[in-house]
Amino acid sequence: MPALQMAGIRQFLGGALYVIFFVAKGIKLPRGREWVPIIALSVLNFMLSNALSTWGVKYIPAGLGSIMGAIFPLWLVIIGLFSMSERIRPKAIVGLILGFSGVCIIFFEHLHDLLNPEFRFGILLTIISTWTWAFGILYTKKQALHFNPYFSLGLQMVISGLTLIGITEATHDSIPILAIPWQSWAAIGYLTVFSSILTFIAFLYALQNLPTELTSIYAYITPVITVLFGWLLLGEKLTFTIGIGGAVALLGVYIVNSAYKIPGTPAAGSSGMERPEMKLS
Repeated sequence: MPALQMAGIRQFLGGALYVIFFVAKGIKLPRGREWVPIIALSVLNFMLSNALSTWGVKYIPAGLGSIMGAIFPLWLVIIGLFSMSERIRPKAIVGLILGFSGVCIIFFEHLHDLLNPEFRFGILLTIISTWTWAFGILYTKKQALHFNPYFSLGLQMVISGLTLIGITEATHDSIPILAIPWQSWAAIGYLTVFSSILTFIAFLYALQNLPTELTSIYAYITPVITVLFGWLLLGEKLTFTIGIGGAVALLGVYIVNSAYKIPGTPAAGSSGMERPEMKLS
């Protein structure tokens, strides 16, 4: 099925489950100006970031997609140099660069794809998606105190999902609902439960309780886990190059983590957020 249609359906279903949960608990919908950051984040996090990354991997190899996705923490460094009141720690910058280098080593054979003219469109879509995701994360952290971030996430998904579904219908870049094969529905179901719900809850909680740079290192851990699962479940080969790349990526993760580890001070203290806002209720 078309990538944007799949992204729209996934987002709508995941967002609807969030909204139903909070409405059932008696949480009121946002009012007036509270909608402004929700709509802005819907555009950044889902209409652009999630939708474009889903669309982009249609045009590039998975390995190249992993390299492009790992750029996102470096955007945080670049944006932070100009916008953050508190500068990113130099040790963390070193760790982020090492982590990205490790991902490049893991997928070394795909580096030459960066110069392949056939992949330019997919590369452009993926770069934009990582850029908007970085801005979305920073904006999410800034706005989280103003409205329940988990309820906001569900509303963002519903708004984006309906928009994408409308766009794909208007441009005829969709197939009838009844024509969607069961394999696609299974993939949508998996992505809705594990990616749109469980993973986003975990990510939001981490974002609220840890420095942004520390939260972003998931982008370096994910390729390592993916390679290991490919070896365990699909019998894919683990090479010396992959082993070196994994070690470098994890070293980068360790350095970023150690940059924010202050004896006797919990990591949550650096986020400047009040913990009551983290409750789902």
